[in-house]
Amino acid sequence: MSKRDYYEVLGVDNAADEKDIKKAYRRVAMKYHPDRNPDDPDSDDKFKEATEAYDVLMDSEKRAAYDRFGHAGVDQNMGGGAGFGGGSFSDIFGDVFGDIFGGGGGRGRGGPQRGSDLRYTLDISLEDAVKGATVEIKIPTLVSCEECDGSGARKGSSPVTCSTCAGMGQVRMQQGFFQVQQACPTCRGRGKTISDPCKKCHGQGRVEKSKTLSVKVPPGVDTGDRIRLSGEGEAGPDGGPPGDLFVQMSVRQHPIFERDGKDLYCEVPITFVDAAIGGELEVPTLDGRVKLKIPPETQTGKLFRLRGKGVKPVRGGAVGDLLCRAVVETPVHLSKKQKELLREFQESLGQGGHAQSPRQNSWFEGVKNFFDDMKI
Repeated sequence: MSKRDYYEVLGVDNAADEKDIKKAYRRVAMKYHPDRNPDDPDSDDKFKEATEAYDVLMDSEKRAAYDRFGHAGVDQNMGGGAGFGGGSFSDIFGDVFGDIFGGGGGRGRGGPQRGSDLRYTLDISLEDAVKGATVEIKIPTLVSCEECDGSGARKGSSPVTCSTCAGMGQVRMQQGFFQVQQACPTCRGRGKTISDPCKKCHGQGRVEKSKTLSVKVPPGVDTGDRIRLSGEGEAGPDGGPPGDLFVQMSVRQHPIFERDGKDLYCEVPITFVDAAIGGELEVPTLDGRVKLKIPPETQTGKLFRLRGKGVKPVRGGAVGDLLCRAVVETPVHLSKKQKELLREFQESLGQGGHAQSPRQNSWFEGVKNFFDDMKI
């Protein structure tokens, strides 16, 4: 059977560069790898076909000969397909799949591994978020075993170099002509074995423990901000360095204030008398209270800005403001006499009282125009 075009095999055009060819080969090789297709007898041939195409197209001399003469130009260089040209298949494997299976070329272990990072969500009040605070937290974690100093071996003994992988932590497995590098099954990738494990940590080198830490919350933090505590994460295996602890802020809802960035908002209920003729009342702030003057004819929704009574951002900048939204409150539970007084007051305003209620007057005018336009 005649061979397929190499570019067609990899699904690229003849202008593809090395990066495109490598990417295409990775995709095809992973698709037809025999280990992933045990029930497909054709997968082995397709995999070999893709590897042969990759070897030719990644070699500039072979590719030039192939582009000029087709398969005839490279068959003599292929040596009957025995050796995939001048390179070995393990070279191709290491180059293309190294980042998936941990690399080839005999790369050894990089020493003790760093411990995992930990994350903790800290619920704090708005007051603590704005002013700053020092909070104690308790976290479960893995710490280095004190009995064996993190080695995993019983005191007085030491781990020994793994005889299976010679301390590399990885072994190469031959499956037909395909070679896979994986974690050593004897030492599980550690590179060392322990014949006499520590009784406290059972050879793990780490034990579970709850730690109490003091977290300094800087002023101005908000929900979503994170504080990094270096070295307070899990201890690394085999005596490796610890990871970090990330404390994420979650500011609780406040009964009075609502925060928006560096500004604070609050609703201030006022009587309809104060709203009509003006008045003065006290409003709270996060550092005390201030007098707020209510001008006559104040309507619901009017905002009063108290400058500098907001939040100083944690990353610097001017302090925000406190914005008070007036809410005119309708009185309830009126007595008979109070209701009569209100009716007298309403009558004193004249017909409809529209002159004293500009918004109501404007609304009625809008409704009238709407009906006129609709001819209702």
